[in-house]
Amino acid sequence: MASPRLETYCCPNRDAATQLVMTFQPEVFCGVCIGSASISLLLTILQLLPKKGQSLRKMPKASSSSTILLLISICDILGGLGMIFRSSVWLGFPGFIANISVVNGTDVWPSAFCVGSAMWIQLLYSAGFWWLFCYAVDSYLVVRRSAGLSTIVLYHMMTWGLAVMLCIEGIALLYYPSLYSCENGLEHAVPHYITTYAPLLLVLVVNPILFRRTVSAVASLLKGRQGIYTENERRLGTEIQIRYFKIMLVFVICWSPNVINESLLFYLEMQPDINDVLLRNIRSAALITWIIMGVLNPMQGFLFTLAFYGWTGWRVDLKWRKREIPWESMSSSTVGENAYPSPVNYQSNIHDSKKISTTDSQQTDEAISMLSESNTSGDDRLTRSSPIYQGW
Repeated sequence: MASPRLETYCCPNRDAATQLVMTFQPEVFCGVCIGSASISLLLTILQLLPKKGQSLRKMPKASSSSTILLLISICDILGGLGMIFRSSVWLGFPGFIANISVVNGTDVWPSAFCVGSAMWIQLLYSAGFWWLFCYAVDSYLVVRRSAGLSTIVLYHMMTWGLAVMLCIEGIALLYYPSLYSCENGLEHAVPHYITTYAPLLLVLVVNPILFRRTVSAVASLLKGRQGIYTENERRLGTEIQIRYFKIMLVFVICWSPNVINESLLFYLEMQPDINDVLLRNIRSAALITWIIMGVLNPMQGFLFTLAFYGWTGWRVDLKWRKREIPWESMSSSTVGENAYPSPVNYQSNIHDSKKISTTDSQQTDEAISMLSESNTSGDDRLTRSSPIYQGW
């Protein structure tokens, strides 16, 4: 799981709340993390692998949105690998772990492992948060015709730059003046928690607003396409809205335990005696949410692929062939005769007098197709019958 408590535990003078959760049934907790991360890792890779019988159609180019979705999955996979490695070492070498942050210790490797593994997990998941924010921004810019593959460079600079900068800044303040003599008190750790949870809270607050505005813009595009808003176009807009809802639902389910757990632990830290009998229910709630975090945080990778692409099936095709990768498809559930034709192949009998309006209509159609790509709602006949797709 991903929590700033992992870095805080590396300090020899860690706070009582961190000591409470990190020493509560560590074998069980690490086993839960390994199991959840392994299942999510295998299912995520299975989701992304090409499937037998998948359409061999080719898109003219990959959209920036599809690239961002792939990068989110990669961050989840790498973060899950970090969880598996850290938990495996914790379970397999208890003597090595016991030397973590020992005061006046001479062995630097336990502390290096503690800090390195925690930073790896935090950095990858923080980058995933920033990429998810970029996805919401890109979706809105696409319908405003202000985005494209060229903007992916800016997204890379913002995502990795902010993720690395915030991670280093938080760690530097947490371990000041050194790893073996961290400052006492809650105040010195607060900047670390802020830099960790800032991108998470940004996604929770800003992404729903951007998604809502994108859906409204899509409705305007669909109305402007034919001058009317038919039932088919209304359903297409609803499918895009449902897709955004699934993405936010997965995010809330996987990370709301972190917010709850951190709030409970901060409350405990502000109490004069964390072991007070009156705080028993608070301690129990903190430990329960701690275990839930170990289950849900690693599962984000697989659940996101379900929200992005739907269930893509078990039939994996490992034979190499020049084909479109699944995350660039208009609909990952579309195969064979149900495949969408290329959105740039308009009928050849369009009159020259309509070229200007056709170009504008094509830009609108491409914007809609980027938002609805990899949508696996299963109603392919609906979208194909929509005026948006007629003539493709």
